[in-house]
Amino acid sequence: MATSTAPRTGESGTGQSRPAGGRAGRSAADGRTESRTKVLLYALAAVLTVAVFLVPLLWALLRAFQPNAVITAAPSWGTFFDLTAANFTGLQGLGLLRAVGNSLLVSVSTAVLTAVLATAAGYGFGRFRFRLSGVAFGAILLTLMVPFQAILTPLFLQLNAMRLTDSLLGLVLFYTTVNLPFGVFVMRNAFASVPADLEDAAFVDGAGTSRTFFSVLRPLVAPGIATTALYAFLVSWTEFLGALTFLTQQQLYTLPVALLNLQQGAYGQVDYGLLAAGAVIAMVPCVVLYVALQRFYVAGLASGAVKG
Repeated sequence: MATSTAPRTGESGTGQSRPAGGRAGRSAADGRTESRTKVLLYALAAVLTVAVFLVPLLWALLRAFQPNAVITAAPSWGTFFDLTAANFTGLQGLGLLRAVGNSLLVSVSTAVLTAVLATAAGYGFGRFRFRLSGVAFGAILLTLMVPFQAILTPLFLQLNAMRLTDSLLGLVLFYTTVNLPFGVFVMRNAFASVPADLEDAAFVDGAGTSRTFFSVLRPLVAPGIATTALYAFLVSWTEFLGALTFLTQQQLYTLPVALLNLQQGAYGQVDYGLLAAGAVIAMVPCVVLYVALQRFYVAGLASGAVKG
């Protein structure tokens, strides 16, 4: 009687495909496990990063609504959430709102003036080639390595000779001078990253230099302009030494100088509740502006990294 030689189920005929299928299944399962692990790690890193930045802000905000007696006393859950708005109302009586207005005036004016001058200079360096243009641009970059504290005395003498000490206008000019090198660097790279063909096409269509700048180039370099303005605003808003040097009249004090007077207190006593409230007021514009303009800020810093 003939014996069947066909492989049976589970033997070599069909059994060879099972290990392959099993390996494929295990690989897919391992891939899904690895993917979930990466997602969990990314989520954990994101939560930790957010906590690092948000916890100090929330802590400062909480302290700003606590009375000075609670801040200086030993920690206690019974009084930890004893919140009040008296710190912010007390700042109004100390004239801190006037200092906030001075800081806003100086910072906004500095941001606008720096953005205008840096855009004009960046357009010249990025779109035109003239004799010693590289030397001039290098000289501007060299000033980035000179801290203004090193030339504070000659700057004071110059502003005093121009009768611009004890003047918010003099402080605006000082901050603009300090912020211009960085602004020119950013705007030069922003204009250099725009293809020249766009400008040539606009000229062919009959647009002049002004029309080409405002209608064609300006929307493309808007991130650089926003970066320059935001950087100048933040530097001017938080700068202390220059304002302390050039201003002596209390009604002209900017917010950092006013906070120093608040920190010194009367007869050596410091009201930490008022100081925390003042710090929160100083923090709010920086956080709001950065969150609102962060995409322009990042794009502006990266402008010029890839040309063409």
